[in-house]
Amino acid sequence: MILPGKHLSPHRAIVGVGAEILAQLDRPRDVSELWERVRASRATLQQASPISFDWFVLALTFLYAIKAIDESGGLMRPAEPA
Repeated sequence: MILPGKHLSPHRAIVGVGAEILAQLDRPRDVSELWERVRASRATLQQASPISFDWFVLALTFLYAIKAIDESGGLMRPAEPA
């Protein structure tokens, strides 16, 4: 579920969805805006299937847990390197 495997494509794995989220964080964004941007970018990919909001939030939570993103004032941004 976290990593792609034999039966899970990179576009469905949490790490893959997290990478798509990070690619959309060129500036601080709220969750709704980030969700819309990820959905729009996935719509342009041929191999990516739609994801649910639950899956998106799970990937967002994963990124926060590994300190890849920060949240401040309701806006998500990439974390500063330690």
